[in-house]
Amino acid sequence: MPNTYYTKEHEWVTVDGTSASVGITDFAAHQLGDITFVELPKVGKTVKQFEVLCGIESVKTASDIYAPLSGKVVAVNDALNDTPEVVNASPEESAWMAKLEIADASETSKLMNRDQYLEYLKGL
Repeated sequence: MPNTYYTKEHEWVTVDGTSASVGITDFAAHQLGDITFVELPKVGKTVKQFEVLCGIESVKTASDIYAPLSGKVVAVNDALNDTPEVVNASPEESAWMAKLEIADASETSKLMNRDQYLEYLKGL
């Protein structure tokens, strides 16, 4: 059964076995405004937890997206190249940005579950 975790930088990661899907939260998508471009990572890229995974641009700003877990990029959501606005429409479902082959599943202990993340948002 997949489990979803969150970072303080508003990325989500859904873990399913040894793979994980990564995107940004609904909160982050609304804060950024209209998304105009997603700079997806290259397949094969290796990242450590909390390192820059990829980038995103909106009408307001450009931001880095950080890797919630260490791992190797095994797939990217190419649909975002032509339709980056999907990030605004469905940030936590259709707009996953990368799939990682997880290097260390124990790193999830440094992330928040959904309830913890929602509580974190109340403090912002």
